[in-house]
Amino acid sequence: MDRNTAVAIYFHMGFSYKEILCSLAVNHGIIISLRTLKRLLSRQNLFRRKQYTDIIDVALFIYKQLRGSGCMHGYRWMHQKCVQKGMTISRTMVYILMQILDPEGIETRRKGRLKRRQYFAKGPNYLWHVDSYDKLKPFGLCISGCIDGFSRRIIWLNVYRTSSNPRVIAGYYMEAVTELLGCPRMVRGDMGTENGHIARMQTLLSGEESFLYGASMHNQRIESFWCTLRKECSQFWMDTLGSLKDRGYFTGSAVDTNLIQFCFSMLVQRELDSVKTIWNTHRIRPSKNENVPHGRPVVMYSMPEIFHTRDYLKAVDQRDVNICESGCLFRDRSTCDPEMFELLLMYMSENNLAPPTTAQEGLELYNALRTLVLADFHM
Repeated sequence: MDRNTAVAIYFHMGFSYKEILCSLAVNHGIIISLRTLKRLLSRQNLFRRKQYTDIIDVALFIYKQLRGSGCMHGYRWMHQKCVQKGMTISRTMVYILMQILDPEGIETRRKGRLKRRQYFAKGPNYLWHVDSYDKLKPFGLCISGCIDGFSRRIIWLNVYRTSSNPRVIAGYYMEAVTELLGCPRMVRGDMGTENGHIARMQTLLSGEESFLYGASMHNQRIESFWCTLRKECSQFWMDTLGSLKDRGYFTGSAVDTNLIQFCFSMLVQRELDSVKTIWNTHRIRPSKNENVPHGRPVVMYSMPEIFHTRDYLKAVDQRDVNICESGCLFRDRSTCDPEMFELLLMYMSENNLAPPTTAQEGLELYNALRTLVLADFHM
């Protein structure tokens, strides 16, 4: 990646000048001065406080977001979305626009503020928090997540047709270990059987008893993030899929559950990826707990030296990695039961149905496929 491209990417992620300079140095070995950075940004017409995006374009973008899961966003989250979309707009202006476009939502979020428990971790990869999110599980959409305790960087955030199979959860863990070329010092999870494989793999790779069991309510980092996920994403899908149940179009049967998984898994995963990106690049405000660092999760995770600590990632033996991977079940293209998946693909091909790109298109595809499947099953 060349210097100009890297600068543009970090700029659009919302990084400050200092954070861009540090990221260039640590991640790319590029050392430049603040003056040079400003000159590079100017040549690409990238500015923080001038050449603002047309207010109408911003309003239309926010309006479109509010029609989907964006209706759950606060103005800080929405501002980050605008920045990552390449828009130049102040946070204050986003707040004003949301007051105009979504006054009820702002008032609702203001009343629902949460008080956080205090927490402390030594550094990146010292402790990972693993948990499953079950709010969409009644519809067959099972979400699993992992977050770094120090930086609050999301390690993985995946949806699949199950979150109770320990081999699937272990697959998420090993994908992260392979990508990072190491494992954390410790992992924390609840007593559920789905964490059994991770516990054994973590102990093998780390070389010590390094899996901490505890009640979900005390798994503070990930439980705190689930509150954000609900506000920014999952509540929208709970309402959307709940409307099918309310109208009698979802009975909880195997057919209906497979149809939900087929029509909505990719849409939900796309939104989870967006949430992960925005969360990892948003700025965490200072806490009353002086031991807890603040800043952007991706910066705190990748540049711990700035926060006077170190990376606790432990190197792993490839032979041990191979042993662990043999006990994993990695996700494939079948978002529902494999046989049902192939059958539904056939229905789509025969009836010229396109994959959905929005929640509304997902509902339309679900209703169309459900009609076709039930008609054939009752013949």
